[in-house]
Amino acid sequence: MAANEFLDEEKPRGILWIFGVFLGVVMTVLIILGAWWGSEPGQFNIIDEAQIRAKETHSSDNIPVGYVYTNTLAHIAETLLYKPGGYITNDVGPPGVFLDNVPNWEYGALVMLRDATSALRNHFARDQSQSAEDPDLAIAEPYFYFENDSWALPSTEAEYEKGIEALHKYMERLQHFGGDVKRAQFYSRADNLWQYTEVVIKRLGGLSTRLAANSSGSNLGPGLTDVEREQAEKQGTPLPKVSWLEVDDVFYEARGASWALLHILRAIKYDFEDILLDKRAMRTVDIMIKAMENALQPITCPMILNGDGYGIFANYSLTMANYIARANAAALDLRDIMNRG
Repeated sequence: MAANEFLDEEKPRGILWIFGVFLGVVMTVLIILGAWWGSEPGQFNIIDEAQIRAKETHSSDNIPVGYVYTNTLAHIAETLLYKPGGYITNDVGPPGVFLDNVPNWEYGALVMLRDATSALRNHFARDQSQSAEDPDLAIAEPYFYFENDSWALPSTEAEYEKGIEALHKYMERLQHFGGDVKRAQFYSRADNLWQYTEVVIKRLGGLSTRLAANSSGSNLGPGLTDVEREQAEKQGTPLPKVSWLEVDDVFYEARGASWALLHILRAIKYDFEDILLDKRAMRTVDIMIKAMENALQPITCPMILNGDGYGIFANYSLTMANYIARANAAALDLRDIMNRG
């Protein structure tokens, strides 16, 4: 009788133990997947990727002007969709739904991709303001402006894939044309680059301001006294207020934007080489590229620190804001140089 009672008591303990082990295994797998999916994609070589694409499509090493720039945009989009874990922003299940930094990184890169694609459609691929736009680019650009968090039909990934496909068609017409295939155009002119630089200046300026507002000692937001804030509001000064919960959100958005812009600038340096050398602006583009490379230095801390002044903890947001502000200053110089006759 005593032995039967002992077995009855052990039976529920065994079920709970099995459930606990199963739950522990699931949590371990989710943590490992979350760490893997949450890592930022590395940089890629824009020339190598363009050569690979050229050989895959037409088995040719011929890379016309504009091919590297367009392929860079397509590869940025492909990285967003096919990196470890795929596109995370619209995930509704674990571990993607619990990842906070990656969606912000994706959004930052997506904004830069949209701007560069719009510049390709509206400026780089058009001879004049009244000339007809390229049909493939007219298809590609709207797909990248589809909502970035749609998981139902149509999904964000499906729409972005259509945009990538349209970019690839434009690239094929740059490289191979004749017969029924109309040649695609790409005009690497100073006025085209000037117009795109105007957009980049606004993007970098906005990111720099938001990053500076993350600092607890910033003069733009949280660091102001009530009297200073009231006076600034009367003067109409914008005061972006960033919650401490959103500090890492803005930081990773800036990281994603820097990653995408770095590759776009490298592509511009390649396809606009003649005009940059003629205008003596190559050094200015190099300064922007170097600033973006510095902004993407590896993060050695498991969390984004928001130190104050000369304290013992670093302030990641102000460090990132400094690099972006330097790139923005170089972009202002580039705009002025491209705008000269």
